Amino acid sequence: MARYALVSTYPPRRCGIATFTADLSRALGDGEIVALNSPGTSIATDHAVHHVIRTDVRADYARAARSLSDCGVSEVSVQHEYGIWGANDGEGVLDFLAALSVPAVATLHTVLRHPTVGQRRVMQGILDATAAVVVMSRAAAAILVDRYAADPSRVEIIPHGVPDLPFVEPDSVKAGLGMGGRHLLLSFGLVGPSKGYESVIETMPNVVRAVPDAHYVILGATHPELQRTEGERYRTQLETLAADLGMTEHVVFVDRFVSQHELSRWLEAADVFVTPYPNLDQIVSGTLSYAMAAGKASVSTPYLYASEILADGRGRLVPPGEPGAMSDALIELLQDHSLRAAMAQRAYLHGRGMLWSRVAASYEQLFTRLRTAPLDVAVRSVPSAVVQSV
Repeated sequence: MARYALVSTYPPRRCGIATFTADLSRALGDGEIVALNSPGTSIATDHAVHHVIRTDVRADYARAARSLSDCGVSEVSVQHEYGIWGANDGEGVLDFLAALSVPAVATLHTVLRHPTVGQRRVMQGILDATAAVVVMSRAAAAILVDRYAADPSRVEIIPHGVPDLPFVEPDSVKAGLGMGGRHLLLSFGLVGPSKGYESVIETMPNVVRAVPDAHYVILGATHPELQRTEGERYRTQLETLAADLGMTEHVVFVDRFVSQHELSRWLEAADVFVTPYPNLDQIVSGTLSYAMAAGKASVSTPYLYASEILADGRGRLVPPGEPGAMSDALIELLQDHSLRAAMAQRAYLHGRGMLWSRVAASYEQLFTRLRTAPLDVAVRSVPSAVVQSV
């Protein structure tokens, strides 16, 4: 029987890619996990975890790859983001791919338009060593072809998966979260400077003058890596900013890593979802994908993924660094129920195409094609120049 393996960070590690991998694994069924464990992170103990790669132990990469090759795995799906793989620029992934003798697919959670020399070398090595790469947006696919000379026939676009959430009226959920009778703005995810939450807090005085019952909820714990290096400095800065603006009662911090069930409840309760990310090169956002699944009207900076997924009236885009434009968009949506409801409906319908069941079916089709492909297409090797540079 054909059997796949996923190589990635994995719960209990708290990161978006670990959550993505757990959800994809459940949707695919009958596979095994190779967990990437960095120093100081919790060790994955789920029964699906068959191998562990200690990212600071270089020999672990080849050892795990040889184990997969020897134990009957038919294809390997590698989750890639530079920060989750060890060594410089995450080049440990090249050690793993060089030792693998079964077809590999890489899901790319980051595709940089302006990489460093080391980042470009690692990405080029991944493209050369895999039978296909998966991205979650047309923008990411275009960057791979235009900037990295990737073969378009080996670039697959498969959406970020989302849970199957009901389309509900937010007011029916708010009271259970202690937010009854309020207009609710929501951002969620691991908290850190890359999220740009301060830009929304800065708009809240204007928003509250127009919509006095408006509240902005920031849902999520501080990113573990940031907490390890800086503690809660960034969250304290956000709290101080809210206090200085007189918005302490209108900016609510839910400081914990929430369960899927609790996250779903907050999404259902939100009137407007906000992703104010300052990095306009971001090519995927799991949080914005989840907002689509819940049918949320969204306001976002025009980073690559948001520009694509919020097109055709599914959301509002505002330039970064322009608080007036942000507050205008938030006020308009909070005040105009009909506009908000129409946008939410369009978002929800689009999100139905991103359900985990459909995403898993796309991965299964890709795995099947690789399984039946000629050997020289399905199994590629890392060029010697790349191996030597690792």
